[in-house]
Amino acid sequence: MLPVTPHVKFIGVDDDNLDLFEGQYPVPNGISYNSYLIDDENIAVVDAVDIRRCSEWLALLDSTLDGRHPAYLIVQHMEPDHSGSIRAVLEKYPEMKVVATAKAIAMLDNFFDGMGFSERSISVKDGDTLSLGHTTLRFITAPMVHWPEVMMTLDETDGVLFSADAFGTFATSNATEGWDNEARRYYCNIVGKYGSCVQAVMKKLTGLPFGIIAPLHGPILKENLAHYWNLYDKWSRYIPETEGVLVAYASIYGGTAEAARRLADMLRSRGAGDVVLIDLCRHDVSYAVAEAFRLSRLALCSVTYDGAMFPAMHNFLHHLAAKNFSGRHVGILENGSWAPTAGKLMCNALAEMKDMTVVDSTVTIRSRLHDSDLASLSSLAQALAEA
Repeated sequence: MLPVTPHVKFIGVDDDNLDLFEGQYPVPNGISYNSYLIDDENIAVVDAVDIRRCSEWLALLDSTLDGRHPAYLIVQHMEPDHSGSIRAVLEKYPEMKVVATAKAIAMLDNFFDGMGFSERSISVKDGDTLSLGHTTLRFITAPMVHWPEVMMTLDETDGVLFSADAFGTFATSNATEGWDNEARRYYCNIVGKYGSCVQAVMKKLTGLPFGIIAPLHGPILKENLAHYWNLYDKWSRYIPETEGVLVAYASIYGGTAEAARRLADMLRSRGAGDVVLIDLCRHDVSYAVAEAFRLSRLALCSVTYDGAMFPAMHNFLHHLAAKNFSGRHVGILENGSWAPTAGKLMCNALAEMKDMTVVDSTVTIRSRLHDSDLASLSSLAQALAEA
């Protein structure tokens, strides 16, 4: 148990041996499932945890309660990494009432049969309040950030915003590494599709009195909140943080990889900003998506495979489109020994995204980079540097 304020205690648990979060995102440093206890005349618990850490969480909750009984379980989000232990905690404390949006209450039976939630739940709407005694809680609905039932909870008394998945990160609660990189990867890959919904919630939150953000994953944020807020504002408007170019390549035998490396060198020599080279075949796509959000331009380099893009490039562009990625200048390099088609197909994929501009100097190489290709590669680097 760690104090957040005199009345708010952190009772979350870390998961340090999970290989893939949501079955797809590597979490090499682990992740936390955050839960909070508001200690008042009526005790409220804010969110449960993944069933993987249920026993540990219940023991911590029991120790923190020290013989008392909680009145409310506030359910901000029904995804199983937070709701997984709801049945267990309600069976342990049968007098506990669930406080959630109507959509969340309707979802409870999807996950937990036979619990009789209609008799032990309180449905709240946007702006509703709940008094715990000393503490007043205000509920802020956050639909599609990133499920339709989500809400945030503002402790108006102590100035704590329980932000659900917003401002979370792929990190444990006591992480010492910087917040930005893994928070960006978390946001872009999990919440990224719903930028307009994030903007709508940020408008609701503007001007509300809080000095602490308590998310459902990663560290509690107590200082320099403007930094985190500004990043969320940029990410949710698909505005790059940094001038630079992501050179993302998919290569079979190294010919495309060598061309991508030469292109990256040319971009650096032309002062194109932060130039990042990513091998899409050997790096998880979530890292490439995060870098695409961060940087202002893209260079896509793919070999032709079975008359199409190489699968790793196809996968990358599929993920960008799925997250509503938009508003970038893009350079294209294709490779093909006898019938290069990857360039056209990459352009077709980009055309399905909003406000994507392909620069004019598309490069086609045959099997490997030749001296005769250097002029066109240089032109592509120049066009991207000036975009």
